[in-house]
Amino acid sequence: MARVIVNPLRSPAERRNLLLGVIFASPWIVGFLVFTLIPLGSSLYYSFTRYDLLGDPVWIGLRNYNLLLTNDADFRVVMYNTLWWVLISSPLGVISAFLMALLLNTNILGRSIFRSVFFFPSIVPVVVTAFVWQFLLSTQYGAINGVLQGWGFPIIPFLANPAYVKPSLVLIHMWSQGSAMVIFLATLQDVPRTLYEAAEIDGANSWQRLWSVTVPMVSPVILFNLVMSLISGFQNFTLPWLMTQGGPEKATEFYAIFLYRNAFQYLLMGKASALAWFLFVIIVLFTVLVFRVSGRYTYYAGGGR
Repeated sequence: MARVIVNPLRSPAERRNLLLGVIFASPWIVGFLVFTLIPLGSSLYYSFTRYDLLGDPVWIGLRNYNLLLTNDADFRVVMYNTLWWVLISSPLGVISAFLMALLLNTNILGRSIFRSVFFFPSIVPVVVTAFVWQFLLSTQYGAINGVLQGWGFPIIPFLANPAYVKPSLVLIHMWSQGSAMVIFLATLQDVPRTLYEAAEIDGANSWQRLWSVTVPMVSPVILFNLVMSLISGFQNFTLPWLMTQGGPEKATEFYAIFLYRNAFQYLLMGKASALAWFLFVIIVLFTVLVFRVSGRYTYYAGGGR
């Protein structure tokens, strides 16, 4: 039986349309190749080399990865700090955004003003946020310590004590959850009122309505915000760098800061590339783990759990 070969571009008009489509998409294609695909391939290659940006890269195989996992004490400290940050700040950030959204979804006086105030921290540049909180938490002229001292309490070295600095950054992180709050708020307003009315008829109190109606209906958004918070948590750089630069005593030496130091301070570009790819693998594994665990707890209106 003869095979019929169908040419998807049978007419000059179709070929012309394809050419025009490629021409219009070419800026994105070129940008993707130049600024994404080629740098990704280069960093993967450099991760197997010893490269200091000054000379030619020297192939050393898996030595960078081996040294990170077996012979780098700083890397172990960085991993502890980063995992602590991700496992503490991500859930607390999602919880704070959800609670703010719940508050702003009620009929309180001045609700529009509160919505603006709660969302404001997410649009303030991180540099401004860092300097404002440095002023508030300072032991010398900080407003918070000034109030504590006025009330007779001792001064708390929020940013100078290794025991306090990470919790202080977590509180700042919880304060700046405006974007996640807006997503939660939009989802809460889409929860059918009939579900709450049915729960009230069945005798459910406010807590039972929250746990049995609200949380299941917004669980996909909780999952989304949690995954995004985990991904950004592993890449946390700007705020701790501006406020502490990894200190005190490496208590806030997070993964992205450690990568930056190796790449641009120590010029160990091969090691920094290995760190970047190791971070990529960690983020993928954590994301897959969250999706696997969340499958039985996430409710989708169209297809169940």
